[in-house]
This record gives sequence, C-alpha cells and structure tokens, in this order.
Amino acid sequence: MKLLLKIFFVLFCVFIQAQKKQYWLIDTETKVRKKVKDSTSAVKFLDSLAQNNYFFTQLKEVKIKGDSTEIFFDKGKNFNQSYVNLSDSIVQKLKIQKDFFTKNLDSTKKSINKNYIDEGYSFSRIKSKYKGQKNGYPVVELDINKNDKRTINGFVVKGYDKVPQRFIKNLEKEFKGKNYDDKNLLAINKSFQSHPFVMLDRQPQTLFTKDSTNIYLFLQKKKTNTFDGVIGFGNDKSEKFTLNGTMNVNFRNMFNGFEAINLYWQRNPDKGQTFDLQVDIPYLFKSNIGMNTKVNIYRQDSTFANVKFLPAFYYHINNRNKLGLRATLETSTVIDSLYAIGKDYNKKGIGIWFEMTEPTDIDLFLHKTKITAAYDYLTTTYTKGNIKAAQNQFYFSGEHNYHISGNHFLNIKGEGAMMDSKIEFSANELYRFGGWNSMRGFNENSLAADFYYYGSLEYRYLIGNQAFFDLFGQYGQLNNKSLNVKPKLYSVGLGFNFFIPIGLMSFQLSNGNEFGNPFKFNDIKIHWGILSRF
Repeated sequence: MKLLLKIFFVLFCVFIQAQKKQYWLIDTETKVRKKVKDSTSAVKFLDSLAQNNYFFTQLKEVKIKGDSTEIFFDKGKNFNQSYVNLSDSIVQKLKIQKDFFTKNLDSTKKSINKNYIDEGYSFSRIKSKYKGQKNGYPVVELDINKNDKRTINGFVVKGYDKVPQRFIKNLEKEFKGKNYDDKNLLAINKSFQSHPFVMLDRQPQTLFTKDSTNIYLFLQKKKTNTFDGVIGFGNDKSEKFTLNGTMNVNFRNMFNGFEAINLYWQRNPDKGQTFDLQVDIPYLFKSNIGMNTKVNIYRQDSTFANVKFLPAFYYHINNRNKLGLRATLETSTVIDSLYAIGKDYNKKGIGIWFEMTEPTDIDLFLHKTKITAAYDYLTTTYTKGNIKAAQNQFYFSGEHNYHISGNHFLNIKGEGAMMDSKIEFSANELYRFGGWNSMRGFNENSLAADFYYYGSLEYRYLIGNQAFFDLFGQYGQLNNKSLNVKPKLYSVGLGFNFFIPIGLMSFQLSNGNEFGNPFKFNDIKIHWGILSRF
C-alpha cells in the first residue's frame, strides 16, 4: 500500500513540478492541518505514520485550489498491540526470542533501540514493516538501522576559556573514546556539578561531523573569593565574659590556574592566637602534580609560640581525589620561664595524606562528602638535654550530608587524631581543638590532647534554597597523658543559617561540658558569622 502511495505522489509531483505551491496535510478524523514545504515532505510524513503503528493509512482525496494543494488522509487505527517478528541481527545482538506478542509496540521499539544507543549508535532507528494480520492483530517486522557508531572525540571550551589546559586534558582522559550515550553525558555534567571554580552556563552541545563527535562546553567563571568572619561570645577560664573571633579570607582562581591563597586568623577567649597562610597550586607545569604550602603560627598569650611549615606535593587521582606527600618543619619556644610543663623543641619529618571531596548541588552546604586522612613520621629534638625521639601522628576526618527525605537532611561528622612517642609530650606540642569547626560548645582551641576523637550528628531542615535550621549533638573524648586525664565530652546546640545580599549568615548557640559536670547556662557559646563571596 505504501509503495502505491509513493508512486501516486511521485507522478503527482512531476505533474505540478513547475509550479510553486503550498501543501497541506489534513487528517479527516481530527481535522488537524499540517503544512509541509513540498510534495516529497508530504510523502515522507505519510510514510512515517506506518512507523508509528498506523499500518492502514488511506489517502482519501487531493484538492488543488490555485497555488494550494490539500491532501486528505485517514490514519486509521493505531495498532500498539501486535505480533512482532525481529530481524536476525536484533535477535543475535540481544539474545531474545524472534517472534512474540506485545501489548505495547512503542515500548518494545524504544527498549530495543536503547540497547543500540547505549553502545554509541546515537542515530539508530527501529524500522517497522507491516507483514499481515494474525488473530485480528497486525504482524510487524522490526529491523534496526544503526548508522555510524559515535564515540566522544574531544571537548571544545566556549565562554570562559582560560581554564587550565590540564583540567580539559583530564576530562579527555576520562571520556575520550567512550561511547556517546546518556550515561557518559550525565557523567560529564556531574564533573561540573558544584565545581569550585567553574560552572556550566548552559547544557553542553554536540557537533557531529562525518568522522568526529565533539562536545562543546559553555563555561562560566564562578565568584570563588570568600570572606568568612565569625564573632564569638563566651567565658574564659576565669568565667569572665570575652569576645573572640575568626577571620578566613580565600583568594581563588585569580590567575585562572585554579590556584588558592588562604589567610586565616583566630583569637580565642584565653588569649591564644592562630595565623595560617596557605598557597595551593593544583597543576604545576601543566601536569597533574599540585603543590600546597602552609605556614602555621600559634601563640598562647606570653607563654609559648609554635611555628610550623608544611610543604606538600600531591597527585590528582581524578577531579575529586588527591594523594600527597608532605614535609613537616616545626619549632616551639617557651616564652614564660614559669611555664614548667612546656619545652623548647624542633620537629622535622615526612608524611602522606589523602583527600576526597564529593560536591553537592545545595548551595547552603559546602560539600556532600569529604574525607581526609594523614600520617606523619617525625623526629622531635628537645632543646634542653638535646633529647631526640621518634613520633608518629595520625589524623582522620569525615563528613557526609545524608538526605533523609524532602527538606530533611542529616549531617554526619567525625574527627580524630593521635600522636605516639616513647617519651612524654610537652604541653605546648599537643593537639588543640574545640570551637566553631570542631566541638562547638567549647572555646576555640581550649582542649589539648595527645589523642582525641569526636562525632557529631546535626539535623538540618532546609527552608527553600535560602536558609536552614539545625539542631546538633556531639560526643567525644580526649587523652592528655601529661595531666593524666581522659574526660568524655558532650556538646549540644542549635542554629540558623540563611542567605542575605552579602552572603551566608550563620547564628549558633551551643554548650559543652564534661560528662558528670552540671549543665551551666553561663557557659553557653554564641557564634555569629558571615560567609561572603566576591
């Protein structure tokens, strides 16, 4: 029937070839009118109806009115239930039955075609051919027109094109040569999901040529410089009300190399001050080797001062994982001669570290998952008596934002560190923790230990994408051999975080203490902070 229909139109086209006409296709059942550019397009449209299960389409009438040609047709019944006869190539490929009955021919065709698309045959098409009837249902032969197999050949950057060459090469290393299919396209999109420096301005586009498939990435540079300021209110060791604070400034990607410069300053209620300077260059000499250098200075009023230098090199396993080697050079000087539990010392050594970060698509959260682990082997030389001792240091931290349902999330976080040596540690070389980013119910750096750990659960309720309320509880323990104490600690609190025009505002109330000690309202810590991007 289709062949006769085509012959009719070919002859008809020859007859009116010399004239410029408008062609209208009119469905006699629905009265829907469709305009096509020429008679060939009309033939293709009517022929396509059979591919959409209208196997008994009939041409009813052709009317010529001046320059307009109206073609009336009746699609007939749509036979979505049918007997299927598969071609030998499909049977061999999918290892399925050759003849069967289906209640949904469209779904069957899509399912078969998807198998070919997933292997890179992006332009494959299932061909339907009417073979007759059986038990009142049509018999349809299905065959595949695969066309050429498509694999990803490369990426072309548009828009913000000053990204590091190594970043694009890493993308090509991961995806070049892989099948052009939905799975890999989603993976490419995910590579840019919450990337710290760039974002997709619009969805990637693909240019298909006869022998290549290139994906165009339309990138936009993010505002990644940040100012993070926190003001804290609480009591010091003498229960005197004090004001303390933290300032954290990050300059990122200013030179289009995904580099970062971090300045950090903190003052705690007990007159301790911390200063950090950190520089990170991720792609040295256009390679996957990165460099991170950190200088840390800690001064406890007029008691002692520590200076630490940490140069490190690391390898990008992929866009989310780093593995590195680092050196440690540290010196400490006791300023107050009455500080008997402190010692002058020097440390040097080497260590290994690993970092994994999984981004999040929620702007209110810093990441979905982050894991950091480190080990350092150090040699410590105590100035008095020129005593030397080997020392092992271990560190681990992990954080994950778990989506419970709807707007409900659970932030799970844990951290622990241990230093091990055959001789007793001096008080000025112990780990110091507590405060805004660790045990929140305690003053900044007020806890000292040679071993500690803590875990926290924080319930978060999102209010749209502009704010969230949180309620948290923390449990931890520390070990201080020099004081011979192993207290178990807790911290509880609540907070509210919300966006304002200048950034993310945070307000927190927290209280922490040792188990067994009475709860004191005057120990409540108040933190107010702002994170601004520029």
